[in-house]
Amino acid sequence: MDFAATANEIRAGNKPSFDDSLAYAQSLDRADPLAPLRSDYLFPTKASIKSKTLTRHHHVDGTAGLNSAADANANANANDPDDEPVLYFCGNSLGLQSKTTRSSIYAQLDTWHALGVNGHFTDPDGSPLVNWQDMSADCARKSVALVGAKDAAEIVYMNTLTVNIHMLLAAFYKPTAARSKIILEWKPFPSDYYAISSHVQWHGRDPAHELVEIWPHGEHADPASLYISTDQILATIDAHAHDAALLLLPGIQYYSGQLFDMATITEYAHARGLVVGWDLAHAAGNVDLRLHDWNVDFAMWCTYKYINAGPGAIAGAFVHERHGHVEWSAAPASSSHPGPDPQDQPSEPVPVFRPRLSGWYGGDKSVRFLMAKQFQPTPGAAGFQAGNPSALDLAALSGSLDMFARAGFPNLRNKSLVLTAYAEHMLHRILADEHANNDTPAFTIVTPPNPAERGAQLSVLLRHGLLDKVQALFAEKGIICDKRKPDVIRVAPVPMYNSFEDVWRFMHALREAVGIPAKSG
Repeated sequence: MDFAATANEIRAGNKPSFDDSLAYAQSLDRADPLAPLRSDYLFPTKASIKSKTLTRHHHVDGTAGLNSAADANANANANDPDDEPVLYFCGNSLGLQSKTTRSSIYAQLDTWHALGVNGHFTDPDGSPLVNWQDMSADCARKSVALVGAKDAAEIVYMNTLTVNIHMLLAAFYKPTAARSKIILEWKPFPSDYYAISSHVQWHGRDPAHELVEIWPHGEHADPASLYISTDQILATIDAHAHDAALLLLPGIQYYSGQLFDMATITEYAHARGLVVGWDLAHAAGNVDLRLHDWNVDFAMWCTYKYINAGPGAIAGAFVHERHGHVEWSAAPASSSHPGPDPQDQPSEPVPVFRPRLSGWYGGDKSVRFLMAKQFQPTPGAAGFQAGNPSALDLAALSGSLDMFARAGFPNLRNKSLVLTAYAEHMLHRILADEHANNDTPAFTIVTPPNPAERGAQLSVLLRHGLLDKVQALFAEKGIICDKRKPDVIRVAPVPMYNSFEDVWRFMHALREAVGIPAKSG
């Protein structure tokens, strides 16, 4: 199979033809140009997910750790089923660790050991990392193509996702007497909802009045019908063009897996005077993004899902270049300044910039260590950071981003389109073979069937009462898949490390769990 050509066929709205056999899935893996990437990722084993004892795969010494990390699964016993890797379909919740990331973390520890505080300013020879002062900017540089920024100045890595939501809302949510409402979707991830509500309350307003929620087909929609059309979003924008200040939506809705038309929605909202932000937690590293070209005001994303930087890893933020300018204006000295008549004091230039919550590490590096009281922000997104970012977090992220450079994101997206279409095909085959009452199928796929409206995730709404049975069988067979109660499993075949054979084996386990035997022949 030519993955690029097949992906383009999928983009054009054509469904590829797939075979249902294991041999066919294995043939797709042999044809997959990205298949070698899988060997760089460390899968839990059936034994390790059941054990409460941590197995150490490295030595205390940093160099030895680098060597042993080359294959943390090397001691697995090929004859013991418990030492087999699990089937991992939870990359939309936490991505797997790569050996490259593991090596980058050891390199950071070696730098700390060898250089101490000088690691802030010294680029160690032979290290994959730059000095600590420049690590965030280096990760930003590696992410330009990943999120579609104009350049690294529009990206900053800082804090965690929810903190970045707070930081950016502080800078971009400016309610007025006429325009104060925030448009969001019906089921934001709880942390987003809490953050947004708290900003409304911080401004002395009532979230029940100020938050405009876009529900799928109305508030009393069938739970299996979670689709929100672009027209519905645009109509909501029109209805609140007079009183809304901000639109903040997810690039991909975490529960349904729907990918929104960010370009169209952003342009439409801007034309009606709204500021536009996007939470890309489930989109970054998963789907094509063109944040600068789409004229997005701000965005934020975590890096522990598809970007694979580790649990609670440092998060990213995008600020369009027009909001990151720092200009200089002469200002008269304050009349409260002690000493001679202020009229006799010369004016000093002061920086003029978009107000934000400021901190030392948002200050321009050229003057940061002058320890001045006057805050002079770094131009661009980096001027929105506050505290010193964790070098350990940045090291993990740097290694993870190196894997995207190795793969090339267009190649990853091509494979993802094919892999997800194959998973969808296998799900439909299960339903086609079902002998149960057609009015109550074993499950419904609630993620849009249009490949342009989804990423790697397929959300599967199980018939009520099946979730516990499915989870029990998955645990027995060593399958890790995300669940969202009451009845949804989110199946995410990640192109960086999941194979077509993984999908085939997962689907056969799901088939068994819901009690639908395969047809012979």
